[in-house]
Amino acid sequence: MCQQATPCGMRRPSKLFAGAALLSSFVTAVTSADTDTDSSKRGIAYLGTNHNNDYNIFLSGQSPLTWYYNWSPYPVRNPSSFRNIEFVPLIHNIDSLPADIRQLSNLPSSSTHLLSFNEPDHGTSGGGSDISPSDAAGAYIDSIAPLSVANGGNFLISHPSTTGTLSGLSWLRQFNTSCYAINTTHGCHTDFLATHFYGDFPALASWLGTLNEYYNTNTGSDLPIWITELALPQMSAQRTERMMNTTLPYLDGLGYLGRYSWFGIFREENANEWTGDGVALLDDSGDLTALGAMYLGSGFAEGESANSSPGGSGGGGGGNKGGAVAVGGGSNLALVVGVGVLSCVVGSMV
Repeated sequence: MCQQATPCGMRRPSKLFAGAALLSSFVTAVTSADTDTDSSKRGIAYLGTNHNNDYNIFLSGQSPLTWYYNWSPYPVRNPSSFRNIEFVPLIHNIDSLPADIRQLSNLPSSSTHLLSFNEPDHGTSGGGSDISPSDAAGAYIDSIAPLSVANGGNFLISHPSTTGTLSGLSWLRQFNTSCYAINTTHGCHTDFLATHFYGDFPALASWLGTLNEYYNTNTGSDLPIWITELALPQMSAQRTERMMNTTLPYLDGLGYLGRYSWFGIFREENANEWTGDGVALLDDSGDLTALGAMYLGSGFAEGESANSSPGGSGGGGGGNKGGAVAVGGGSNLALVVGVGVLSCVVGSMV
């Protein structure tokens, strides 16, 4: 992570060839996880529903969850126990940029990280911000980069959060090219990366390896990567449980993986058509599903009510979706990378 006083960021990345790189990245990613695990990386991707008390168990003193975000710079007010964990603001798009920047000054000092531009590689009808790489680069250098602690600001800032797809990777490459066209020395300074991913474990590991190779291995940087939307859509609960059982310890032990949040903490009835109800951490009675108990970890059980009161003042640490893209490697291997696009109305959740 770059902390120097002058503007800084990743060095100019080299061109990445998708097929062979994805296969190589998968092998590297799977073998690079540490044996020690850290469940405090886990957080909450907050979606407003009519069941505010469902979040109580995730905010309890026994919960490992340490942070949350809600696709906006405005923190959640109800339940009030959300203030016990770190709120991570997100500047969703460039249309509301001036007002969103002003709102950042109202946040508590515990908000130390800032996410930028939600899915700029995808359309607004699916929750994306639909920003061209060149427009995003200009807005980022003018308004986001100055907010970094490296430039005298108050936040550690991320590059825009793209979908975990080849289109997302292409967008990031064009974004960085545009950044260096504006600032030939530093490009667009960033302190960490954020991404979305919908798919099974092998494709997830490959995607993370690809990002790490592009931003870190190829440039000599050491930027943490966050996954701010993560799920296995349109699969049975049992299939999703197997995916999560493999994924959580891997992410907890992966050195360059900074934080992640599952999509989603809601009841099965609140799941959208694209994700399917297999991703839900709560059943329709507001009790933990097996998946929900797994996400919270040791001490939590399937069927436990989510409406129980938080146990203490501090958290224990706390639309439509696109289809899938088959990525061909140098052999006959095909990795499936899910297209992640959030279907929510940003700003209506506060």
